[in-house]
Amino acid sequence: MDIENLRYLLEVARASRLRDAAVRLKVDETTVSRRISRLEKELGTRLFDRHPHGWRLTEPGRLLFPHAEAIELSMSRALEAVTSRSGELTGTARILAPDGFGAYVLVPHLQSLVDAHPHLDLEVLTATTHDIITARDFDVAITLERPTPRAASVRHLTDYELRFYASPGYLERQGRPETVEQLRDSHELVWYIDAVLDVQPLRILEDLVPRAHARVQTNNISGHHAAARAGLGIVPLPTYIGADDPQLDEVLPEKLRARRSYWITTPRDLTSLARVREVVLAIDQIVRSHPRLSGPSAAADRR
Repeated sequence: MDIENLRYLLEVARASRLRDAAVRLKVDETTVSRRISRLEKELGTRLFDRHPHGWRLTEPGRLLFPHAEAIELSMSRALEAVTSRSGELTGTARILAPDGFGAYVLVPHLQSLVDAHPHLDLEVLTATTHDIITARDFDVAITLERPTPRAASVRHLTDYELRFYASPGYLERQGRPETVEQLRDSHELVWYIDAVLDVQPLRILEDLVPRAHARVQTNNISGHHAAARAGLGIVPLPTYIGADDPQLDEVLPEKLRARRSYWITTPRDLTSLARVREVVLAIDQIVRSHPRLSGPSAAADRR
């Protein structure tokens, strides 16, 4: 069996789509399909069910998957053992993060890590969904909900605050609300699309503004920020976005605020890899030095 074909199995299983796997592998879709077919022929069994909406592992494929992951991990450790003698990290570190943390906290402060390890590639995938870490397709994950994976190390990373913001133009046009009831009855709100918001810590409108309805809804925090700046309405934003934007004013600061947490997760079998340790240290340092975040918890509850 060509062991290289196992890498193709892993990427297709993780991405579910041939096109996405091809992008990750830096080849064309025909090559990915040919590699999978060759592996299936070598093993004498079908490893994927091909559907228009994606490729899904068959039962033999699911049985093979953890062994392929073990080989991938062994190769990573072997390469690291060879390259670490020079003090340089190589390979790719994949980080999952919610939209806000990834785009506004993590990515703008990665320069020190990039400079320290010029041969280390970083992949930052952002999404704000409940099942962000369902697949074991990451080295480090930051989440809004505390995960409960059995084979991972989980700890509290930091707390942050959500407050409500609007543009000066909007407040001049619509007036500044003086009560929560006035905000609900006489102002436009911007928030996530309710039908697809499956992250419980972000269901804050009903708690803070009972019976409120967001007239403008979008599924990512960059859209919320843009809507606030464009004067579309009053928007809940993390203080690390809203308070640092001179084009926004805070609304009802004493009445509208919510405190939430970020959690950091690492698959337990990856915690010994130097690249993973360096990424975690870099994230902790970014959080610790950020004026709007409380810093990593010293009494982290590890699992």
